[in-house]
Parts: sequence; structure tokens; C-alpha cells
Amino acid sequence: MDDLFQTETRTAKTQPLADVLRPKSLDDVIGQAPLLGPEGSLTVMLAGGHLSSIIFWGPPGVGKTTIARLLAAESDLHFVQISAIFSGVPELRKVFDAAKLRRDQGQGTLLFVDEIHRFNKAQQDGFLPHMEDGTIVLVGATTENPSFELNAAVLSRSQVMVLERLSLADLEHLTQRAEQHLGRSLPLDGPAREQLLEMADGDGRSCLNLIEQVASWNVDHKLTAVELGHRLSRRAAQYDKSGDGHYNLISALHKSVRGSDPDAALYWFARMLDGGEDPRFLARRLTRMAVEDIGLADPQAQSVCLDSWNTYERLGSPEGELALAQAVIYLALAPKSNAAYVAYKASVKAAKSTGSKLPPKHILNAPTDLMKDQGYGADYAYDHDAEDGFSGQNYFPDGMKRPQYYAPVERGFERELGKRVEYFAKLRQKRNG
Repeated sequence: MDDLFQTETRTAKTQPLADVLRPKSLDDVIGQAPLLGPEGSLTVMLAGGHLSSIIFWGPPGVGKTTIARLLAAESDLHFVQISAIFSGVPELRKVFDAAKLRRDQGQGTLLFVDEIHRFNKAQQDGFLPHMEDGTIVLVGATTENPSFELNAAVLSRSQVMVLERLSLADLEHLTQRAEQHLGRSLPLDGPAREQLLEMADGDGRSCLNLIEQVASWNVDHKLTAVELGHRLSRRAAQYDKSGDGHYNLISALHKSVRGSDPDAALYWFARMLDGGEDPRFLARRLTRMAVEDIGLADPQAQSVCLDSWNTYERLGSPEGELALAQAVIYLALAPKSNAAYVAYKASVKAAKSTGSKLPPKHILNAPTDLMKDQGYGADYAYDHDAEDGFSGQNYFPDGMKRPQYYAPVERGFERELGKRVEYFAKLRQKRNG
């Protein structure tokens, strides 16, 4: 008996704090009010007495596994957990067979699949018959956008629920719960405590791991933020260069530039670099911004981007990133216009819709007598010989109503281009009057 007590004591001491403080009921879960609040979608679902299949989408450490386990307990379902990383078809077959036996005995099964997006299409299709006949209630967890990573058939039979990163207030609540369990406060002053929460980066599990480290230190004073930084390695930012994080951050950078906010643009630029993004990808994307969102409002913007890209290639990291940062600032503060982009898209659409209409004959070359006899090049007006160097002739296919694709804005250099467009439009009207 004493040996059993000693074993349990050692296990309790070595058990991670994150496991010790794992919520015992849904009411204990910190954060996720849109799901678990009084009017939350999960709360309403449980109150209705019917638990449907669910896909939890959210970053690591926000409670996906814990909530799934508690849902099984609340619904009197047998809880089974697998990971798509370590499971294949044989493991799935065993899980489904066991669930069928439980169903025949009147016991339902909640199957929690972590990293469900790692299963291929065929494996995901394998869940469908068991979801439809009630053998399992599927609860999948993914950090990737389900719209891109999961089969439409699985999504149509599930409810997607989004879990958010824990706020600083949530992490503070979690820290206080940990301190209550430990029986003492963390040896941190105010700024250091705030820095600890920032380092957790919205991840509750990471926060508890950091707390566990700090609580193990033998110190006789409250540590400052500087001292904490020396003792703890900062947690790497959550950033998947091929996943959602990549697209979310580049979208934030692009929209900050478009919104003429150099400070926000620099922040997202730095976040991507800190996450390990290839600076060359950023250089390409900045050049695209210059073409797409600034265009002819500031023709110099494209050259600034290409020059900064070239500078990066010559200097390399980390000095070369400064050139790209300068391009970020320039683009953010440049006058904005997508008039050229809109004009191009409209012209592409028109080109597809007008089929194979020929150019008007007067602007066709006539290198042979036969082509001359057909009227090629007849009555062509050489613009340099015309008054003001402008003939005003029609250059669209015969019978096609003259469109206007390019509508310059009253910003930057395009203000000058707008004057030119208006000038030639008046001349054209005069010549053809």
C-alpha cells in the first residue's frame, strides 16, 4: 500500500502542469465564449440533446482536445482519440469495428481525430458511412482552413466551429489558476508577468509550460522582464509557410500597404521574416503590390521594389532585409490606384467576348498587291503628319462600340495621365466631328 502511495505521489509530481489543470467540465474551460458561453453554439447544441459531428478549427493550445473529451462525457459517449499523423487504414478499421460493437450494445462513440487534415481524400471518405449510420460522432481538430483541407462530403456532414487564440486576459486567468494550484505566486514583477503571457502567444498549453519553468526557479526576488528574457528562450512564432499563417500574414501586409499604413505594414513584414519567410517571396509580393495597388499613380514604385530586391540579392541577410523594409514604407506612403489593374482586367474580358474580330483594314499592313486590293492600309492616317501628332482614327474592330477601360484617378501621377486622357478624348471628338 505504501509503495502504491509513493508511486502515485511521484506521478503527481512528474505530471505536467497542463495535464494537472486540464478542465474537468466545460464550465472550467477558459476562453471560447462564442462556443461555450450561455448562447454559445456548443452550449445550445448540448441543451438540445443532440451532438452532431464537429470540426474544430483553431491554433494549437486553445482546448480542442479537452473540449472534445468533455463533450463525450457530457453526451455519455465513449471517447476514442486518434491522430491522423500516426494512424492509417488498419487503425481506422479497428476503431470503426470497435465502435460498431459498442453501438450494438447501446453505447455511442465520439471519435476525436487530431490533425484530421493530414488524412488523404480516401481516408476522409472512409468516415462517411460510419458518420451517417450513427456508429460514430466525429470530432475533428485542425489548424488548417477546413475549406481547403477537408473533403466537401465530410464538411457537409459536420459543423465547423472556430476556436480563437487565448487573449491576454484568458492567459492571466489561466496563470492565476496555476498559482492557486501551486500555492504561491510566480516570482515576476508586473512587466515580467505581462511578458510571460506575451511569450505564450495565445497558446494555453505553452503558457502552462512556461509557468512550470518559472515556478521551478529558486529566486529570492521578483524577476524583471529583462531577467525573464535572459532565463527563457522566446517561443517561436506560430507560422507555417505553406499553411494558413502564411496566407493570413501576407494578406495583412498587402492590405496594410493598400491602406497606406507604413507602421502596420512594417509590423506584418517583420512578423513574416521572424516566422522564417523567404525574403525573396516578400520581394516578389511587394513588386506585385506596386503594380496592382499603386500602378501609374506612382510609376517609380515598381522601380523601388525591383531595386530593393536586387539590393537584397547582393547583400543577403540580414542587411538586405532593410532594403525590402524601405520598399514597404515607400509603397505604404505612395499614392494608390488600381485603375491600370481594373483596365487590364476589363480589356481581357472584352477580348474574350469579342471573339476573332479583325482590326479595321486601315491599320493593317499591306506588303502584297493582293492585300492592297483588299483595302489593307487604305486611308491610314500617319499620326506624326497630323495636327498635334494625333489623327483620332478608330483602332477598334469595325462595328465595335468604343469602350473606355482606363479611368485614371485624381491621385499622384495619374492626375497628370487623366489630363492627357481627357485631352485626347476632346481631340478625337474634334477630328471625328
